Amino acid sequence: MVSVSLASIESTSTEALLANGASPTVAASVAKAVATAEGNGNRICGLYYLASYCHHLVSGRVNGTAEPEVIVDRPGAVRVDGKLGFAQPAFDAGFDTAVAAAKTNGICGYAIEHTETATAVGYFTERLAAAGMVAIGSTNASARVAPPGGSTPVLGTNPIAMSVPDGEGGIAFQFDFSTSAVALGRITMASAAGESIPEGWAVDADGMPTTDPDAALKGSLVSMGGYKGYGIGLLVEVLGALLTGGRLSSDVPPLKTPEGPPHNLGQFYIIIDPEGYGRDRFYDSLSGLIESITTQQGARLPGRHRSPQDPVEVDQQLWDASVELTTPT
Repeated sequence: MVSVSLASIESTSTEALLANGASPTVAASVAKAVATAEGNGNRICGLYYLASYCHHLVSGRVNGTAEPEVIVDRPGAVRVDGKLGFAQPAFDAGFDTAVAAAKTNGICGYAIEHTETATAVGYFTERLAAAGMVAIGSTNASARVAPPGGSTPVLGTNPIAMSVPDGEGGIAFQFDFSTSAVALGRITMASAAGESIPEGWAVDADGMPTTDPDAALKGSLVSMGGYKGYGIGLLVEVLGALLTGGRLSSDVPPLKTPEGPPHNLGQFYIIIDPEGYGRDRFYDSLSGLIESITTQQGARLPGRHRSPQDPVEVDQQLWDASVELTTPT
């Protein structure tokens, strides 16, 4: 392991993306998300994804110079056509418009269309909460989860995130999790490390529980909480795919392979302005909710008072590979 500052992670990621064909605006936007993920300990969405981003730039799976188009069809409906580019700059392009729409209407549906995978959806809801909005975000992914009682994957890991503002420019609490029992990256990382996985994460191709990550990759992940998690996964599919015109999970190509068709995924955010629903009432009730939890010994609110680590410990081989990406091929 090597200790690396977040500034170094962000600058190295920027250089790598630039070297492989991203525009300066796009590189800066994506690199910031990579560094934020590392600082939050979300290594699956940090440097672990940088090589894939660069390979996709070179192969043309992602448009590194795309200029997103912001579309407002109705006062409370804001869309961004990402033009098969990265999700981060597409989100940036319509951010102010979407927040303004939520402030005007009390609520806004914010659709990000035709982009690369967004990786950590919570990264985006956190930014909305910092702007004073209650935010729910969702996206789908390659089919990896079979329905209960079935054997063929039809849903992705389909993450859902929520961030709640504290009324003072900060975040009261937040969460971001896959609706599968575990994120796919945990399986692929275990496979690469030659490690087993806990039973209950996945089944093999015959539908039998397995602790072998390679067998899991040939089989299916399972929904968290059985049919309840499956229901939430379906909700995410409707929001993240159907409302954005993106691919269904069953049609999404493998996300990390260097070559192939564009991901063409969507993300959907529900943005709510507490000011439109009784600010004082909302924050008074929020304080009561928080107190009812934090006064219990051992109880916690997800993401509350989270502070990024800086510097962070990075696998030496991963860091070396990331630095290598800064040299054009």
